[in-house]
Amino acid sequence: MPEPIKDFYAVIPAGGIGSRLWPLSRADAPKFLHDLTGSGHSLLRDTWDRLESLSGPDRIAVVTGRAHRAAVEKELPAIADKNVFLESEPRDSAAAIGLAAAILSRREPDVIIGSFAADHVIRGTQVFDWAVQQAVAVAREGYICTIGIPPTEPAIGFGYMKKAGEMVVAGAPEAALVERFVEKPDLDTAKEYLADRSYLWNAGMFISRADVLLGEIAENEPHLYAGLMDLAEVWDDRDARGPVVDRVWPTITKIAIDYAVAEPAAAKGRLAVIPGHFDWDDVGDFASLAKLNSHGRNDLAILGENARVLADASSGIVVSQTNRVISVIGVKDIVIVDTEDALLVTTSEHAQRVKGVVDALKLTGRGDVL
Repeated sequence: MPEPIKDFYAVIPAGGIGSRLWPLSRADAPKFLHDLTGSGHSLLRDTWDRLESLSGPDRIAVVTGRAHRAAVEKELPAIADKNVFLESEPRDSAAAIGLAAAILSRREPDVIIGSFAADHVIRGTQVFDWAVQQAVAVAREGYICTIGIPPTEPAIGFGYMKKAGEMVVAGAPEAALVERFVEKPDLDTAKEYLADRSYLWNAGMFISRADVLLGEIAENEPHLYAGLMDLAEVWDDRDARGPVVDRVWPTITKIAIDYAVAEPAAAKGRLAVIPGHFDWDDVGDFASLAKLNSHGRNDLAILGENARVLADASSGIVVSQTNRVISVIGVKDIVIVDTEDALLVTTSEHAQRVKGVVDALKLTGRGDVL
């Protein structure tokens, strides 16, 4: 195991319901609290285990909602109480990561932070460690650094970034500047990106000196920056924190870090990237979950501690949280998710449309199953 990086703090934003994984993922049990890989641990715990050797257990912070505090602390018994940063309501990734940066910067002015989502799957720990170590070296030079994944297929569910010229940074031989970010493409464009080889998937990992990240927020989103500074000033004072959070947090700008920091930094030549040569998946829908658990075989993946599934000449995925017997015969790329109060049946091709079901349930007042 590598020695922890002395000036590094890992930040895990643990928010978002994961609506494309409904009805498995719910408001009170979002996807980062589920074991979606058969590892025996939740995605959140797997993320902690992956980062612990890089930062040490005392230098990992989690940003999560108040409603999830108990579940997060149960999953992560070693986390320090001072490193659980609670949001009163979701305000998107720039607020979550910016809050952590602001608090940690006050505690340790020269700290380098790395933000890593709680609900992604990464395999290849040593290669991941090497990518983070390179990114920290780049961050020490004053850049914001991300880790991009070389695409293995023309995926249309991910954003992409285009590499520009290589950089010369000691300890980071693979570093390159980012020329620009691009949104999720259509299939033909994704095929062009795959063939180009200068495009990487945006995996949402950002490593930077906390003060550099906050400087970028101040430049691009001054109202957000002002709110984060007000919060950080009182955060470690329990008596003063509550009233300020209640007053400031609802006014915080709701914006993704890609728009508030990454895209503007790329346009100014301040964003770098390290290619991550490890297996990565954001488990964004049931199609990716099926692929993750079928291990490349064209068969039926089954998840659920007590799943009772009979399969014949079928492929796809069945997720069961009941004792019901589920028979799947002669169907390809099927998605079945069986819970006590909701049943989902679709196909891998239409897995991205599950979010539309969630939106429809909200509109029709069926929040009891969300």
